[in-house]
Amino acid sequence: MARSPEDVTDAELAVLQELWERGPCTVRAIVETLYPEGTAAQVATVQTLLTRLEKKAFVRRDRQGPVQQFFATIQREELIGRRVQDIVEQLCDGSMTPLLTHLVQADRLSPQDRQALRQLIDQLDSDGPNDAPASAGSH
Repeated sequence: MARSPEDVTDAELAVLQELWERGPCTVRAIVETLYPEGTAAQVATVQTLLTRLEKKAFVRRDRQGPVQQFFATIQREELIGRRVQDIVEQLCDGSMTPLLTHLVQADRLSPQDRQALRQLIDQLDSDGPNDAPASAGSH
């Protein structure tokens, strides 16, 4: 299946996750976490990944100061939403129902997860379709 131009590779995702967890980082800081050996090739790999993410507008660099800092410009929740929407479009003909049904029936939901889902559905039902919270996955 072809990757959309705005999607991220697994390696790019690892860099984004580092930026989400740590906040603005230097190339060296990212390399130290992802590649503890820190070879020149690994530094070049991280620089390439950051350049790709910057072209996709998922990362921005701060050129002020002696060392450039990189930070994520996309939130984790936004990327999750994009990926889920792609799955829904590609595998479920645009309907969330098959995906949600699969997730709920997969027996991986804890009692707390089920309760949170019930509360979210109740909230969405009481808010109405136009008042749904943005975090509820509406696009």
